[in-house]
Amino acid sequence: MSFRGYDLIMNSDWDVRPCGEACSKCQNSFGDGEKYVTSLLLREDTYERTDYCERCWEDPKEDGASVRSIWRGLYRPLPPPAEEILKKETAESLLRRLMERADESQREVIYVLAVMLERKRQLVERDKRDRGDGTVVLVFEHRQTGETFMIPDVSLHLDELQNVQTEIADLLGPSGRHGASESIDGQSEVVTEADAEVVSEE
Repeated sequence: MSFRGYDLIMNSDWDVRPCGEACSKCQNSFGDGEKYVTSLLLREDTYERTDYCERCWEDPKEDGASVRSIWRGLYRPLPPPAEEILKKETAESLLRRLMERADESQREVIYVLAVMLERKRQLVERDKRDRGDGTVVLVFEHRQTGETFMIPDVSLHLDELQNVQTEIADLLGPSGRHGASESIDGQSEVVTEADAEVVSEE
């Protein structure tokens, strides 16, 4: 199966799967704006993503899969990489870095960053699944790249967000140890009151 130029981020709790560049059945490349169907399976401790054109899509049998999520999307080719004069840490780059590091102490930060990106319409929630061990996994898709992000739901309450907000502000703020922040409407990219309400309702 053909994938775009992204490394897979895989570990026991978090996972990122890129959208295929071609249908996994007929192998025809997806065109710009073409509709595709994604099937995401959880088999034991690994995720398996397959993408199909609408002509080839047939709902398969479970075949021992414990979790299946299915959704439709529009294929968008990746834009050419932009030259960066100054490397900036954004909510998205921070999310990717923390997921790759797989640090259990950052579970709440990863969850809140994913909610922030959903509010910014960079991610869209496609499904919510019980992994079978009491963990609920939120399945997000990146609107631009088509990548799938699997994020465990940590169910934060409103009164628990202050420490997470402070940590994110430290990681993204101008004086933070990981570089400059990206602004959103002139404000630092931290959790707003509206974000907090959404997180507490999850």
